[in-house]
Amino acid sequence: MMGGMAGLEGMEQPRPRSDPAAAGWGIPGADRDRTPAPRRPASAAPEPAGDPTLGEVRLPSRPQSAGIARRLTAAVLLKQWSLTPQLTEHAVLLVSELVGNAVRHTGARTFGLRMLRRRGWIRIEVRDPSRGLPCLMPVQEMDLSGRGLFLVDKLSERWGVDLLPRGKTTWFEMRIADR
Repeated sequence: MMGGMAGLEGMEQPRPRSDPAAAGWGIPGADRDRTPAPRRPASAAPEPAGDPTLGEVRLPSRPQSAGIARRLTAAVLLKQWSLTPQLTEHAVLLVSELVGNAVRHTGARTFGLRMLRRRGWIRIEVRDPSRGLPCLMPVQEMDLSGRGLFLVDKLSERWGVDLLPRGKTTWFEMRIADR
């Protein structure tokens, strides 16, 4: 599906970069009771800081970034927005699929993750510098790959791609119950 941002008109482009120090956003899932975080090997890069609800969080285009994107998504949807565990589980799966596509198919060094909330809706975006469009393929029961956009299509209310002057944003939207 190509087209505008139905339900979320007026969102600005290009997306602003996030401020790494914004809102004191730490590693999602870290205990807040002052339990020390596990030590990482010196060679391991720290997880990026940033709040994808305030601006785009840039992540390196490597398979490990899917885990970071999943943790960020779960933290925002469960803790910050207080959404249901089932909706969060679906959104985390879809983020993983979009990030996987960005990492595997674009040749980019980085990609961006952004999350938006409007009355009755959430929107999650993955931006990359490639203008190559993702393709929803027919899926057979025994297929080992190619199910990503099929899942996005089935579990989201709507999804699409916005072409940008330098790249694209692939997004999905899900209905939520506002409290």
